[in-house]
Amino acid sequence: MPDDANTGDGPENDPGEELRRLLNDMLRSGGAIDPERLAGVAGLPDDPAAIRALMAQMQAALNNPDAGLDWEVARRQARQVAGAANRELTEDERARVDRNFRLAELWLGEATTLGELTSTPAAFTRLEWIGASMDLWQQLSEPVATSISDALVRVLAEQTPPELADVVSQGDAILRNVGGSMFAMQLGQVIGQLAGEVVSGGDIGVPVLAQGRAALVPQNVEGFGDGLDLAIDEVELYLAVRELAHARLFAHAKWLRLHLISSVTEFARGITIDVSRIEELARDLDPQQPEAIRDALQSGAFIPPRTPQQQAALDRLETMLALIEGWVDVVTQEATSRLPRAEAVAETVRRRRATGGPAERAFGSLVGLELRPRRLREAAAMWRAVQDAHGAEVRDSLWDHFDAVPTSDDIDHPDFLVQRLGMGEVAGDDLDAALASLLDDLDSFGDAPDGGSVDERGADGDDDASSENPQGPPV
Repeated sequence: MPDDANTGDGPENDPGEELRRLLNDMLRSGGAIDPERLAGVAGLPDDPAAIRALMAQMQAALNNPDAGLDWEVARRQARQVAGAANRELTEDERARVDRNFRLAELWLGEATTLGELTSTPAAFTRLEWIGASMDLWQQLSEPVATSISDALVRVLAEQTPPELADVVSQGDAILRNVGGSMFAMQLGQVIGQLAGEVVSGGDIGVPVLAQGRAALVPQNVEGFGDGLDLAIDEVELYLAVRELAHARLFAHAKWLRLHLISSVTEFARGITIDVSRIEELARDLDPQQPEAIRDALQSGAFIPPRTPQQQAALDRLETMLALIEGWVDVVTQEATSRLPRAEAVAETVRRRRATGGPAERAFGSLVGLELRPRRLREAAAMWRAVQDAHGAEVRDSLWDHFDAVPTSDDIDHPDFLVQRLGMGEVAGDDLDAALASLLDDLDSFGDAPDGGSVDERGADGDDDASSENPQGPPV
Protein backbone atom coordinates (compact mmCIF):
# COMPACT_ATOMS: atom_id res chain seq x y z
CA MET A 1 0.00 0.00 0.00
CA PRO A 2 1.56 3.33 -0.98
CA ASP A 3 2.68 5.75 1.73
CA ASP A 4 0.70 9.00 2.08
CA ALA A 5 3.93 10.98 2.06
CA ASN A 6 4.87 9.56 -1.30
CA THR A 7 1.48 10.13 -2.88
CA GLY A 8 1.24 13.75 -1.79
CA ASP A 9 -2.15 13.15 -0.14
CA GLY A 10 -1.03 13.29 3.50
CA PRO A 11 -1.77 16.18 5.84
CA GLU A 12 1.86 17.29 5.73
CA ASN A 13 1.30 18.26 2.07
CA ASP A 14 -1.96 20.12 2.72
CA PRO A 15 -1.25 23.84 2.08
CA GLY A 16 -3.66 24.90 4.82
CA GLU A 17 -2.00 22.57 7.32
CA GLU A 18 1.41 23.88 6.32
CA LEU A 19 0.28 27.46 6.97
CA ARG A 20 -1.22 26.51 10.33
CA ARG A 21 1.98 24.73 11.42
CA LEU A 22 4.16 27.63 10.27
CA LEU A 23 2.14 30.24 12.15
CA ASN A 24 1.96 28.02 15.23
CA ASP A 25 5.74 27.70 15.29
CA MET A 26 6.09 31.46 14.95
CA LEU A 27 3.79 32.04 17.94
CA ARG A 28 5.65 29.67 20.26
CA SER A 29 8.20 30.99 22.70
CA GLY A 30 11.33 31.90 20.77
CA GLY A 31 9.45 32.02 17.46
CA ALA A 32 9.66 34.66 14.76
CA ILE A 33 6.81 36.78 16.17
CA ASP A 34 7.69 39.04 19.07
CA PRO A 35 4.77 38.73 21.55
CA GLU A 36 5.27 42.22 22.94
CA ARG A 37 5.16 43.79 19.48
CA LEU A 38 2.12 41.72 18.55
CA ALA A 39 0.35 42.93 21.69
CA GLY A 40 1.26 46.50 20.77
CA VAL A 41 -0.24 46.05 17.32
CA ALA A 42 -3.43 44.67 18.91
CA GLY A 43 -3.72 47.77 21.07
CA LEU A 44 -3.14 45.83 24.30
CA PRO A 45 -1.13 47.22 27.22
CA ASP A 46 2.46 46.16 27.84
CA ASP A 47 1.31 43.69 30.49
CA PRO A 48 2.63 40.11 30.78
CA ALA A 49 -0.83 38.69 31.53
CA ALA A 50 -2.37 40.41 28.50
CA ILE A 51 0.47 39.21 26.26
CA ARG A 52 0.13 35.62 27.48
CA ALA A 53 -3.63 35.76 26.90
CA LEU A 54 -3.14 37.08 23.36
CA MET A 55 -0.61 34.40 22.42
CA ALA A 56 -2.77 31.63 23.91
CA GLN A 57 -5.80 32.87 22.00
CA MET A 58 -3.90 33.10 18.72
CA GLN A 59 -2.67 29.52 19.11
CA ALA A 60 -6.19 28.35 19.97
CA ALA A 61 -7.45 30.04 16.81
CA LEU A 62 -4.83 28.18 14.76
CA ASN A 63 -5.64 24.83 16.31
CA ASN A 64 -9.40 25.23 15.82
CA PRO A 65 -9.77 26.96 12.44
CA ASP A 66 -13.43 25.93 12.08
CA ALA A 67 -14.55 27.24 15.47
CA GLY A 68 -15.37 30.72 14.14
CA LEU A 69 -14.94 33.98 16.02
CA ASP A 70 -14.82 33.37 19.78
CA TRP A 71 -16.64 36.26 21.41
CA GLU A 72 -15.80 34.91 24.84
CA VAL A 73 -12.30 36.30 24.16
CA ALA A 74 -13.74 39.80 24.02
CA ARG A 75 -15.72 39.22 27.22
CA ARG A 76 -12.66 37.99 29.15
CA GLN A 77 -10.51 40.84 27.89
CA ALA A 78 -13.15 43.44 28.80
CA ARG A 79 -13.49 42.05 32.32
CA GLN A 80 -9.72 42.03 32.76
CA VAL A 81 -9.43 45.68 31.67
CA ALA A 82 -12.32 46.89 33.83
CA GLY A 83 -11.63 44.62 36.79
CA ALA A 84 -8.67 46.56 38.18
CA ALA A 85 -10.73 49.71 38.83
CA ASN A 86 -14.08 48.03 39.49
CA ARG A 87 -15.55 48.32 42.97
CA GLU A 88 -18.54 46.63 44.52
CA LEU A 89 -21.57 48.72 45.42
CA THR A 90 -22.68 49.20 49.00
CA GLU A 91 -26.22 48.50 50.14
CA ASP A 92 -26.71 52.22 50.72
CA GLU A 93 -25.74 52.96 47.09
CA ARG A 94 -28.14 50.36 45.73
CA ALA A 95 -30.92 51.69 47.97
CA ARG A 96 -30.23 55.25 46.80
CA VAL A 97 -30.38 54.26 43.13
CA ASP A 98 -33.61 52.33 43.74
CA ARG A 99 -35.14 55.36 45.48
CA ASN A 100 -34.14 57.69 42.65
CA PHE A 101 -35.55 55.34 40.01
CA ARG A 102 -38.90 55.16 41.84
CA LEU A 103 -39.13 58.95 42.02
CA ALA A 104 -38.05 59.20 38.38
CA GLU A 105 -40.93 56.88 37.40
CA LEU A 106 -43.43 59.21 39.07
CA TRP A 107 -42.03 62.33 37.39
CA LEU A 108 -41.79 60.64 34.02
CA GLY A 109 -45.42 59.55 34.21
CA GLU A 110 -46.37 63.23 34.02
CA ALA A 111 -44.16 63.94 30.99
CA THR A 112 -44.89 61.10 28.55
CA THR A 113 -47.76 58.85 27.57
CA LEU A 114 -45.45 55.89 26.93
CA GLY A 115 -46.02 53.16 29.50
CA GLU A 116 -43.82 51.97 32.35
CA LEU A 117 -41.23 49.21 32.04
CA THR A 118 -42.02 45.64 32.98
CA SER A 119 -38.49 44.99 34.32
CA THR A 120 -37.07 46.54 37.49
CA PRO A 121 -34.30 49.16 37.03
CA ALA A 122 -31.01 48.34 38.70
CA ALA A 123 -27.65 49.62 39.91
CA PHE A 124 -24.70 47.93 38.16
CA THR A 125 -21.01 47.67 38.85
CA ARG A 126 -18.72 48.07 35.84
CA LEU A 127 -18.30 44.31 35.57
CA GLU A 128 -22.06 43.77 35.79
CA TRP A 129 -22.53 46.29 32.99
CA ILE A 130 -20.09 44.34 30.79
CA GLY A 131 -21.88 41.06 31.47
CA ALA A 132 -25.31 42.55 30.69
CA SER A 133 -24.24 44.41 27.54
CA MET A 134 -21.90 41.97 25.78
CA ASP A 135 -24.60 40.44 23.57
CA LEU A 136 -25.36 43.82 22.02
CA TRP A 137 -21.66 44.57 21.40
CA GLN A 138 -21.42 41.25 19.59
CA GLN A 139 -24.43 42.12 17.41
CA LEU A 140 -22.98 45.51 16.53
CA SER A 141 -19.45 44.25 15.92
CA GLU A 142 -19.98 40.89 14.21
CA PRO A 143 -20.93 42.25 10.76
CA VAL A 144 -17.99 44.65 10.94
CA ALA A 145 -15.57 41.90 11.98
CA THR A 146 -16.83 39.66 9.18
CA SER A 147 -16.49 42.41 6.58
CA ILE A 148 -12.98 43.28 7.70
CA SER A 149 -11.93 39.61 7.69
CA ASP A 150 -13.37 39.13 4.20
CA ALA A 151 -11.58 42.24 2.96
CA LEU A 152 -8.24 41.19 4.46
CA VAL A 153 -8.43 37.69 2.96
CA ARG A 154 -9.39 39.18 -0.41
CA VAL A 155 -6.50 41.65 -0.31
CA LEU A 156 -4.06 38.93 0.71
CA ALA A 157 -5.21 36.69 -2.15
CA GLU A 158 -4.81 39.53 -4.64
CA GLN A 159 -1.31 40.38 -3.43
CA THR A 160 0.02 36.82 -3.05
CA PRO A 161 2.52 35.51 -5.65
CA PRO A 162 1.11 32.71 -7.85
CA GLU A 163 3.35 30.06 -6.29
CA LEU A 164 1.77 30.71 -2.84
CA ALA A 165 -1.81 30.97 -4.03
CA ASP A 166 -2.68 27.42 -2.89
CA VAL A 167 -1.35 28.08 0.60
CA VAL A 168 -3.49 31.20 1.00
CA SER A 169 -6.65 29.65 -0.46
CA GLN A 170 -6.38 26.52 1.71
CA GLY A 171 -5.58 28.58 4.78
CA ASP A 172 -8.61 30.87 4.37
CA ALA A 173 -10.33 29.69 7.57
CA ILE A 174 -7.10 29.92 9.56
CA LEU A 175 -6.45 33.50 8.46
CA ARG A 176 -10.03 34.52 9.25
CA ASN A 177 -9.80 32.96 12.68
CA VAL A 178 -6.49 34.60 13.53
CA GLY A 179 -7.73 37.97 12.31
CA GLY A 180 -10.99 37.50 14.22
CA SER A 181 -9.09 36.75 17.41
CA MET A 182 -7.12 39.97 17.06
CA PHE A 183 -10.35 41.89 16.49
CA ALA A 184 -12.02 40.25 19.52
CA MET A 185 -9.08 41.15 21.76
CA GLN A 186 -9.21 44.77 20.55
CA LEU A 187 -12.98 44.90 21.06
CA GLY A 188 -12.64 43.55 24.60
CA GLN A 189 -10.00 46.17 25.35
CA VAL A 190 -12.30 48.96 24.16
CA ILE A 191 -15.40 47.65 25.99
CA GLY A 192 -13.40 47.32 29.20
CA GLN A 193 -12.41 50.97 28.87
CA LEU A 194 -15.96 51.94 27.97
CA ALA A 195 -17.19 50.31 31.19
CA GLY A 196 -15.26 53.00 33.04
CA GLU A 197 -17.09 55.83 31.23
CA VAL A 198 -20.78 54.94 30.75
CA VAL A 199 -23.29 56.07 33.35
CA SER A 200 -26.30 54.03 32.19
CA GLY A 201 -27.68 51.41 29.83
CA GLY A 202 -28.71 53.91 27.16
CA ASP A 203 -25.71 56.18 27.47
CA ILE A 204 -24.43 55.62 23.91
CA GLY A 205 -27.84 56.00 22.26
CA VAL A 206 -28.53 52.27 21.76
CA PRO A 207 -29.99 50.18 24.61
CA VAL A 208 -27.07 47.88 25.39
CA LEU A 209 -28.71 45.93 28.22
CA ALA A 210 -30.60 42.71 27.61
CA GLN A 211 -34.41 42.96 27.32
CA GLY A 212 -34.28 46.76 27.38
CA ARG A 213 -33.53 46.94 31.09
CA ALA A 214 -32.77 50.32 32.65
CA ALA A 215 -29.70 50.68 34.87
CA LEU A 216 -27.22 53.18 36.29
CA VAL A 217 -23.52 52.67 37.06
CA PRO A 218 -23.09 54.66 40.33
CA GLN A 219 -19.29 54.47 40.26
CA ASN A 220 -19.27 56.32 36.93
CA VAL A 221 -22.09 58.68 37.94
CA GLU A 222 -19.76 60.03 40.62
CA GLY A 223 -17.17 60.87 37.98
CA PHE A 224 -19.82 62.40 35.72
CA GLY A 225 -20.89 64.75 38.52
CA ASP A 226 -17.39 66.08 39.19
CA GLY A 227 -17.27 69.80 38.49
CA LEU A 228 -21.05 70.30 38.50
CA ASP A 229 -21.13 71.38 42.18
CA LEU A 230 -24.29 69.33 42.72
CA ALA A 231 -25.22 66.67 45.25
CA ILE A 232 -24.85 63.13 43.90
CA ASP A 233 -28.56 62.54 44.59
CA GLU A 234 -29.57 65.33 42.22
CA VAL A 235 -27.27 64.21 39.42
CA GLU A 236 -28.33 60.60 39.83
CA LEU A 237 -32.03 61.50 39.83
CA TYR A 238 -31.67 63.41 36.56
CA LEU A 239 -29.79 60.53 34.94
CA ALA A 240 -32.40 58.06 36.26
CA VAL A 241 -35.17 60.03 34.55
CA ARG A 242 -33.21 60.12 31.32
CA GLU A 243 -32.41 56.41 31.45
CA LEU A 244 -36.05 55.48 32.08
CA ALA A 245 -37.23 57.73 29.23
CA HIS A 246 -34.77 56.02 26.89
CA ALA A 247 -35.81 52.54 28.03
CA ARG A 248 -39.54 53.37 27.78
CA LEU A 249 -39.10 54.55 24.20
CA PHE A 250 -37.44 51.32 23.10
CA ALA A 251 -39.98 49.22 25.01
CA HIS A 252 -42.82 51.05 23.20
CA ALA A 253 -41.25 51.15 19.71
CA LYS A 254 -40.23 47.49 19.61
CA TRP A 255 -38.97 47.82 16.02
CA LEU A 256 -36.46 50.52 16.95
CA ARG A 257 -33.62 48.41 18.37
CA LEU A 258 -33.60 46.06 15.37
CA HIS A 259 -33.70 49.06 13.03
CA LEU A 260 -30.51 50.50 14.54
CA ILE A 261 -28.68 47.16 14.42
CA SER A 262 -29.78 46.67 10.80
CA SER A 263 -28.42 50.11 9.92
CA VAL A 264 -25.03 49.18 11.39
CA THR A 265 -25.08 45.90 9.45
CA GLU A 266 -25.91 47.70 6.21
CA PHE A 267 -23.02 50.07 6.82
CA ALA A 268 -20.63 47.19 7.56
CA ARG A 269 -21.36 45.39 4.28
CA GLY A 270 -19.53 48.10 2.37
CA ILE A 271 -16.29 48.00 4.37
CA THR A 272 -13.16 47.51 2.28
CA ILE A 273 -9.42 47.71 2.96
CA ASP A 274 -7.11 50.37 1.52
CA VAL A 275 -4.24 48.27 0.13
CA SER A 276 -2.15 51.30 -0.81
CA ARG A 277 -2.33 52.55 2.78
CA ILE A 278 -1.08 49.19 4.08
CA GLU A 279 1.79 49.21 1.57
CA GLU A 280 2.69 52.77 2.52
CA LEU A 281 2.71 51.91 6.22
CA ALA A 282 4.80 48.76 5.62
CA ARG A 283 7.32 50.77 3.62
CA ASP A 284 7.72 53.43 6.30
CA LEU A 285 7.31 51.21 9.37
CA ASP A 286 10.04 51.21 12.01
CA PRO A 287 10.23 47.64 13.42
CA GLN A 288 11.09 49.11 16.81
CA GLN A 289 7.81 51.06 16.92
CA PRO A 290 4.87 48.66 16.55
CA GLU A 291 2.62 51.33 18.02
CA ALA A 292 2.54 52.87 14.52
CA ILE A 293 0.50 49.89 13.32
CA ARG A 294 -1.65 49.98 16.45
CA ASP A 295 -2.40 53.68 15.99
CA ALA A 296 -3.27 53.08 12.33
CA LEU A 297 -5.66 50.26 13.27
CA GLN A 298 -7.35 52.28 16.01
CA SER A 299 -7.70 55.36 13.81
CA GLY A 300 -9.37 53.43 11.00
CA ALA A 301 -6.59 54.46 8.59
CA PHE A 302 -6.89 51.23 6.57
CA ILE A 303 -10.59 51.81 5.88
CA PRO A 304 -11.01 54.05 2.79
CA PRO A 305 -13.62 56.83 2.45
CA ARG A 306 -17.22 55.67 2.67
CA THR A 307 -19.10 54.59 -0.41
CA PRO A 308 -22.33 56.45 -1.34
CA GLN A 309 -24.32 53.47 -0.03
CA GLN A 310 -22.43 53.52 3.26
CA GLN A 311 -22.89 57.27 3.61
CA ALA A 312 -26.64 56.91 3.00
CA ALA A 313 -26.84 54.19 5.69
CA LEU A 314 -24.82 56.35 8.08
CA ASP A 315 -27.05 59.38 7.42
CA ARG A 316 -30.15 57.33 8.23
CA LEU A 317 -28.52 56.02 11.40
CA GLU A 318 -27.46 59.49 12.55
CA THR A 319 -30.94 60.88 11.86
CA MET A 320 -32.59 58.13 13.93
CA LEU A 321 -30.10 58.60 16.78
CA ALA A 322 -30.79 62.35 16.74
CA LEU A 323 -34.55 61.70 16.85
CA ILE A 324 -34.12 59.33 19.80
CA GLU A 325 -31.83 61.62 21.77
CA GLY A 326 -33.89 64.71 20.95
CA TRP A 327 -37.09 63.06 22.20
CA VAL A 328 -35.36 61.85 25.37
CA ASP A 329 -34.00 65.38 25.95
CA VAL A 330 -37.43 66.99 25.68
CA VAL A 331 -39.20 64.41 27.86
CA THR A 332 -36.44 64.56 30.48
CA GLN A 333 -36.62 68.35 30.56
CA GLU A 334 -40.36 68.18 31.20
CA ALA A 335 -39.99 65.54 33.90
CA THR A 336 -37.12 67.25 35.76
CA SER A 337 -38.60 70.74 35.86
CA ARG A 338 -38.64 70.44 39.67
CA LEU A 339 -34.85 70.10 39.84
CA PRO A 340 -33.29 73.56 40.37
CA ARG A 341 -30.05 72.79 38.47
CA ALA A 342 -31.43 70.34 35.91
CA GLU A 343 -30.27 72.43 32.95
CA ALA A 344 -26.64 72.26 34.09
CA VAL A 345 -26.79 68.45 34.09
CA ALA A 346 -28.66 68.48 30.76
CA GLU A 347 -25.99 70.59 29.06
CA THR A 348 -23.26 68.28 30.34
CA VAL A 349 -25.15 65.29 28.89
CA ARG A 350 -25.58 67.02 25.52
CA ARG A 351 -21.91 67.94 25.24
CA ARG A 352 -20.91 64.43 26.23
CA ARG A 353 -23.22 62.84 23.65
CA ALA A 354 -22.00 65.22 20.95
CA THR A 355 -18.31 64.42 21.46
CA GLY A 356 -18.14 61.05 23.22
CA GLY A 357 -15.48 59.83 25.62
CA PRO A 358 -12.09 58.35 24.67
CA ALA A 359 -13.31 54.74 24.81
CA GLU A 360 -16.43 55.52 22.81
CA ARG A 361 -14.31 57.16 20.11
CA ALA A 362 -12.01 54.12 20.11
CA PHE A 363 -15.02 51.86 19.58
CA GLY A 364 -16.11 54.08 16.70
CA SER A 365 -12.71 53.73 15.05
CA LEU A 366 -12.64 49.98 15.59
CA VAL A 367 -15.99 49.30 13.91
CA GLY A 368 -15.71 52.11 11.37
CA LEU A 369 -18.45 54.43 12.64
CA GLU A 370 -19.35 56.49 15.66
CA LEU A 371 -22.82 56.42 17.20
CA ARG A 372 -23.11 60.20 17.24
CA PRO A 373 -26.42 62.13 17.18
CA ARG A 374 -24.92 65.06 15.26
CA ARG A 375 -28.25 66.91 14.95
CA LEU A 376 -29.37 66.42 18.53
CA ARG A 377 -30.28 70.05 19.24
CA GLU A 378 -32.24 70.45 15.99
CA ALA A 379 -34.16 67.23 16.66
CA ALA A 380 -34.95 68.33 20.21
CA ALA A 381 -36.28 71.65 18.88
CA MET A 382 -38.55 69.75 16.47
CA TRP A 383 -39.99 67.53 19.22
CA ARG A 384 -40.55 70.60 21.41
CA ALA A 385 -42.40 72.37 18.58
CA VAL A 386 -44.70 69.37 18.12
CA GLN A 387 -45.31 69.20 21.86
CA ASP A 388 -46.07 72.92 22.17
CA ALA A 389 -48.52 72.82 19.27
CA HIS A 390 -50.28 69.49 19.80
CA GLY A 391 -49.35 68.11 23.21
CA ALA A 392 -47.38 65.15 24.54
CA GLU A 393 -49.82 62.53 23.26
CA VAL A 394 -49.37 63.51 19.60
CA ARG A 395 -45.61 63.87 20.12
CA ASP A 396 -45.33 60.35 21.54
CA SER A 397 -47.70 58.80 18.98
CA LEU A 398 -45.15 59.47 16.24
CA TRP A 399 -43.18 56.48 17.61
CA ASP A 400 -46.11 54.08 17.18
CA HIS A 401 -44.75 52.69 13.91
CA PHE A 402 -41.82 53.33 11.59
CA ASP A 403 -43.80 55.16 8.89
CA ALA A 404 -44.94 57.81 11.38
CA VAL A 405 -41.45 58.74 12.61
CA PRO A 406 -40.31 62.22 11.50
CA THR A 407 -37.71 62.45 8.76
CA SER A 408 -34.54 64.44 8.25
CA ASP A 409 -36.62 67.04 6.36
CA ASP A 410 -38.92 67.32 9.38
CA ILE A 411 -35.91 68.10 11.57
CA ASP A 412 -34.90 70.81 9.08
CA HIS A 413 -38.45 72.23 8.81
CA PRO A 414 -40.36 71.53 12.04
CA ASP A 415 -43.02 74.12 11.15
CA PHE A 416 -44.12 72.02 8.19
CA LEU A 417 -44.44 68.95 10.43
CA VAL A 418 -46.46 70.90 12.99
CA GLN A 419 -48.73 72.22 10.23
CA ARG A 420 -49.17 68.77 8.70
CA LEU A 421 -50.12 67.24 12.04
CA GLY A 422 -52.50 70.15 12.69
CA MET A 423 -54.26 69.72 9.34
CA GLY A 424 -54.86 66.06 10.12
CA GLU A 425 -56.36 66.89 13.49
CA VAL A 426 -58.61 69.70 12.17
CA ALA A 427 -59.93 67.60 9.31
CA GLY A 428 -60.79 64.78 11.70
CA ASP A 429 -62.45 67.12 14.20
CA ASP A 430 -64.59 68.81 11.53
CA LEU A 431 -65.78 65.49 10.12
CA ASP A 432 -66.68 64.13 13.56
CA ALA A 433 -68.60 67.31 14.40
CA ALA A 434 -70.55 67.23 11.12
CA LEU A 435 -71.55 63.59 11.54
CA ALA A 436 -72.64 64.18 15.14
CA SER A 437 -74.78 67.15 14.06
CA LEU A 438 -76.52 65.14 11.35
CA LEU A 439 -77.30 62.21 13.62
CA ASP A 440 -78.40 64.19 16.66
CA ASP A 441 -80.54 66.91 15.04
CA LEU A 442 -82.93 66.27 12.10
CA ASP A 443 -83.31 70.01 11.55
CA SER A 444 -79.67 70.06 10.50
CA PHE A 445 -80.77 68.52 7.16
CA GLY A 446 -82.35 71.88 6.24
CA ASP A 447 -85.88 72.73 4.96
CA ALA A 448 -88.06 70.10 3.33
CA PRO A 449 -88.56 70.33 -0.47
CA ASP A 450 -91.54 72.30 -1.92
CA GLY A 451 -94.87 70.49 -1.70
CA GLY A 452 -95.24 70.25 2.04
CA SER A 453 -93.53 69.10 5.17
CA VAL A 454 -92.21 65.66 5.80
CA ASP A 455 -95.42 64.79 7.72
CA GLU A 456 -97.72 66.18 4.98
CA ARG A 457 -95.98 63.93 2.43
CA GLY A 458 -96.30 60.95 4.68
CA ALA A 459 -99.16 58.43 4.83
CA ASP A 460 -101.93 61.04 4.33
CA GLY A 461 -100.33 62.36 1.19
CA ASP A 462 -100.01 58.86 -0.16
CA ASP A 463 -103.76 58.23 0.42
CA ASP A 464 -104.72 61.42 -1.45
CA ALA A 465 -102.54 60.52 -4.38
CA SER A 466 -104.00 57.07 -4.47
CA SER A 467 -107.63 58.28 -4.56
CA GLU A 468 -106.98 60.67 -7.40
CA ASN A 469 -105.17 58.11 -9.48
CA PRO A 470 -105.92 54.60 -8.23
CA GLN A 471 -104.08 53.06 -11.17
CA GLY A 472 -101.00 55.15 -10.45
CA PRO A 473 -99.25 57.51 -12.81
CA PRO A 474 -99.89 57.14 -16.56
CA VAL A 475 -97.30 55.19 -18.50
